[in-house]
Amino acid sequence: MAKKKTGSIESYILKNGEKRYRFQIYIGMDPLTGKEIRTTRSKFKTKKEAELALARLKLEIANGQYKKIQAETYQDVYDLWVKVYENTVEESTFVKTLGIFRNHILPAMGAYKIDKINVAICQRHVDEWMEKLVNGDKTKSYASLVMRFAIKRDYIQSNPFDLVDLPRQRKKSSTKQETENFYTKAQLRLFLQCAEKQPNYKVYAFFRLLAYSGMRKGEALALNWEDINFKDNEISINKAIGQGVSQRLYIKPTKTATKRAIKMDEATMIILKEWKKKQQQAYLMLGYNTLQKNQLVFSNTKNSFIQPTKTNDWLKSIIIKNNLPAISTHGFRHTHCSLLFEAGATIKSVQDRLGHTDVKTTMDVYTHVTSTAKEDAIIKFTNHLK
Repeated sequence: MAKKKTGSIESYILKNGEKRYRFQIYIGMDPLTGKEIRTTRSKFKTKKEAELALARLKLEIANGQYKKIQAETYQDVYDLWVKVYENTVEESTFVKTLGIFRNHILPAMGAYKIDKINVAICQRHVDEWMEKLVNGDKTKSYASLVMRFAIKRDYIQSNPFDLVDLPRQRKKSSTKQETENFYTKAQLRLFLQCAEKQPNYKVYAFFRLLAYSGMRKGEALALNWEDINFKDNEISINKAIGQGVSQRLYIKPTKTATKRAIKMDEATMIILKEWKKKQQQAYLMLGYNTLQKNQLVFSNTKNSFIQPTKTNDWLKSIIIKNNLPAISTHGFRHTHCSLLFEAGATIKSVQDRLGHTDVKTTMDVYTHVTSTAKEDAIIKFTNHLK
C-alpha cells in the first residue's frame, strides 16, 4: 500500500454524508526510537480551513515552537491518569473516586483545554463544590491530582489548584439524624426488643452484634463462624466487605488494615449461637451446608455476600413499623462508642475496641455522646466541689 504523502490535504466523507478535510505532516524524528513522527489534523469543514491550519503548523515546526499534544482536554488527561490511579488504591476506593469525577468534576471541567485552565477557573469550581457538597475540599483535591499528572506528562508547567483559596465550608442545616446518629441506652433497648420480634432472626442477631461490638457494618458482613470464639467469648475482626466495579463484593482488609480481637458479653454470644442453629436449618432447606469452612455468619439466600445496602432496608423496616427514632446502620457504632464512654471506659480502651488508629477519630465520635453522659459530667463536677 502506498504511503500517504505528508503535507497534502485530502477530503473524506463522514458517516452522515458530510464532507471533511484532513492532512498529515512530518514533524521530526523520535529520539528514543529513531522513527519518523507524523501528526494528523482532521474534521476541517472547508479546504481553506485545512490549508490555514497546515500553514500555521509548518511555521511552528520551522520556528521550533511545535509541541505534540497528546492530551488536549482535562477529560483526555483524566483518561490517562485514571488508568495509573487504578493500580495504586483499593478497588472500593477506586469506585468511590470514579463517582466523584463522574458526578462533579468531569461535568464541570472535562471539556476545558488542559493548558487553558487557570486559577480563576479552578477557584470558581472550588467555590461551587464547597457550597453544594459536604466534602467539597476532597473534590478539589481529586481534581488537582489530574493537573499534577498533566505536569508530570509535560502538558502544563504549573497546577492552578495550588493557588486556589479554599473558602470556609458553610454549615448546612442538619437533620436530627445527622446530628444525633445514635441511640440512648433506653432507645437501644427498645430497638432490640422490636428487632427480636422480626420474623427473620438473622436481622436481630446482626443489629445486636453491631450494638454490642461496635464493629463496622462491612466487618460484620465479612465474618465467618471460625472468627467467633464461643469458648472465650471473643470475636476476631480481620477483614471487611468491599464493593468494587459493577457492585462486585469482595473481601478486603479492615478500614485501617489492622486486625483486632474483642471480648463480647455472654448474652450476645448466646444470640449468635441461636442464629447459627437457625441458619443451619434454614439454609439446609435451600440446599446449602453451613457447616463448611469459611461459612459466612450473615449471608444472602444464595449463601453469598449480602449487599451492604440491604441492612438499610432491614433497619428502615423496623424503625417505621415501630415508630422509632431514625439512625443509620453506622449509627450503631456511634451508639456503642457513646455508651462505652457513658459506662466509664477509657479513651484508649474504646480506641482499641473500635479499631481506630488515631485517637482523634475516637474523640470525634465522642462528640456524639448522649445527653445522659453530658449531665453526668456536670453532676460529677458539682459533687466533687461539695
